[in-house]
Amino acid sequence: MLVRVQRASGEEIRSLRESVRGLVQGAGRDAPASGVGPAEEALWRRACELGLAGLQAPERCGGAGLGLTAAAAVLEELGRTLSGLPFLPALLATNALLLAATPEQQDRLLAAIAAGDVRPAVALDGTLEAAADGTLTGAAGHVLDGLAAELLLVPARDPDGTTRLHAVAGDAPGLAREPLPTLDRTRPQARLTLAATPAAPLGRSTAFPLERLRDIAAVALAAEQVGAAERVLERSLEHARTRRQFGRPIGSFQAIKHLCARVAIEVRYARVAASAAARAADGEDDAFGPLAALAGAQCSEALLFAARANIQLHGGIGFTWEHDAHLYYRRAIASAHLVRSPSAQRERLVGLLETGLPGVFAG
Repeated sequence: MLVRVQRASGEEIRSLRESVRGLVQGAGRDAPASGVGPAEEALWRRACELGLAGLQAPERCGGAGLGLTAAAAVLEELGRTLSGLPFLPALLATNALLLAATPEQQDRLLAAIAAGDVRPAVALDGTLEAAADGTLTGAAGHVLDGLAAELLLVPARDPDGTTRLHAVAGDAPGLAREPLPTLDRTRPQARLTLAATPAAPLGRSTAFPLERLRDIAAVALAAEQVGAAERVLERSLEHARTRRQFGRPIGSFQAIKHLCARVAIEVRYARVAASAAARAADGEDDAFGPLAALAGAQCSEALLFAARANIQLHGGIGFTWEHDAHLYYRRAIASAHLVRSPSAQRERLVGLLETGLPGVFAG
């Protein structure tokens, strides 16, 4: 099922960016040293008051009804600061409910998410089985915000073999959550284990489009990676202009110029890819799947290249714990494998193109 959304104007996007940038800059930090804590929880409450949690929820549910293009603007700003705000899990939960839940279920659950009354999380991978009595058994790993979430949305296979989306309460019996050690400490993840855990199936006995949700996750993550990569590029250029060796800025050396130029090109390509995929999602374009795979691969590799170059440009200081260059590098490595690896994205792209999908790839 495709979800129709309102298109945000350029002025609305600019205003949204300014609001988010003011929110995260007002927190008084640039790149956090550790994961979500009380300060981030208070910040998330402020974000909900600004309407971020309900950005994509329909207006009837208390949301703004905007599409992935608007959400991408938020994610770019959060990516710039490696923010620990759980906007991405909320976005994935909103899209999961829009794809699977009945209107009545949407009205109830999306309204709670949009108001900030419920903190959601979504499992994109797992081995969960639904029994005839409606309980779930199995496990799901690498669930973003899985420890703090009060509502868990998990795909599980019904006895008839159909994969459906299920809602699990955060305090449901039989549910165990385990924090996972992650390279990126700014983004907490959890492993969920369910043992005959009560759950509510969402939708009307139709297969849940898990691959589309993964594509949406890839594009959302790509937008965040673009924001992080652009911030890394800005810092690299600033250092190249101010750091002096042999009586001149290091940015005047040809090798440094070429490296910065390569980073700028990769980041530009990443922005184009992420923007095209977000527009395709909002326009219900058949090319969304290929564009999502393309954006997932390009943006992951662009951030990784930019983060490595940033450490190289900073020399010895770039390898210290005191400098935040390593935080962007950690985010680059971890996010590159959060949904699908770049190589897996390319394999998916090839597979989709072989089916002859229409759109911008047709020729």
